Amino acid sequence: MSFAKEMLEVSKLLEDIGHEPLLPADTIESVKDPSRRRNIDLCIEKDIIRDHLRKIQESDAILVLNYRRKGIAGYVGGSSLIEMGFAYYLNRKIYLLNPIPKMSYTVEIEAMQPLVLNGDFEKLGKGT
Repeated sequence: MSFAKEMLEVSKLLEDIGHEPLLPADTIESVKDPSRRRNIDLCIEKDIIRDHLRKIQESDAILVLNYRRKGIAGYVGGSSLIEMGFAYYLNRKIYLLNPIPKMSYTVEIEAMQPLVLNGDFEKLGKGT
């Protein structure tokens, strides 16, 4: 949820080009109160991980907003890696906004063969 604000912005952009984005639960609240992003009790209470995996199951694809974080260009965090693995298992399309990062699990990301948008949302095409 480090990029909750960006998620809202990208969601609006995707809606404008005809897609129906499903955001993780608590996205709006996390923008208003960033301390919620690391609140494990809240995460468990709202069952945020399972809720988001359900949304992936209902979707055609996932888009990972992998911006620079922790000094790593295109950073993919633990939650995003879980979501990518689940999407891969379900045979959903996986998109990365930016190039695949150089991290300890780069090989795993590459094996899922995500389509890298290089910041270009036009590569997603129009929604139906």
